[in-house]
Amino acid sequence: GDIAFRFINYVRSVRERQLQRKLRHHQNLSWQEIAESYQEDKSKSLGDSQVVVCDINKEMLKVGKQKAQHLGYSEGLSWVLGNAEELPFDDDKFDVYTIAFGIRNVTRIDLALQEAYRVLKPGGRFLCLEFSQVSNSLLSRLYDLYSFQVIPVLGEVIAGDWKSYQYLVESIRRFPPQEEFKAMIEDAGFFKVDYQNLNSGIVAIHSGFKL
Repeated sequence: GDIAFRFINYVRSVRERQLQRKLRHHQNLSWQEIAESYQEDKSKSLGDSQVVVCDINKEMLKVGKQKAQHLGYSEGLSWVLGNAEELPFDDDKFDVYTIAFGIRNVTRIDLALQEAYRVLKPGGRFLCLEFSQVSNSLLSRLYDLYSFQVIPVLGEVIAGDWKSYQYLVESIRRFPPQEEFKAMIEDAGFFKVDYQNLNSGIVAIHSGFKL
């Protein structure tokens, strides 16, 4: 739910700025009218925006719901149990599709990309945050050493689970490098596909549009 919470915060901040600009242009209103207008608009802090969190794991959804309740997020937020390779949504439904550190774990990445394309509206944007290939050779060697020699050990010591953390490292290494994944996104039908490396490519943000 972390990406959903950040989106909600973003929408709220944009609407707050719009509301302040609107009130500045109504200097002839009484303070009562300004207060009433502010409270009316404030009560609709997300406007018509809706956020849907979808995950195949019901326990992950449970944790997300608990976090949302703890942090006070409720308006405009829904939780759906679903498979990224066969989404339970109609065609042309969403303005934005985001997936963070999740597409690496699907069985068929190509099917997940096709589903992302299907559920987006024309003009909608696909955004994917995922571990990727390090571009700096020295950093790449250090990162490999850390990944294979340190992360599984930490997983065993802290969580008592070597295998899951070993899988984490192996799944990162199996994931297609940036240019190859970019081609897969284009094959799914997206246009203006691009990516931005973060931390020399340890992670990358991939973007594409349904036009």
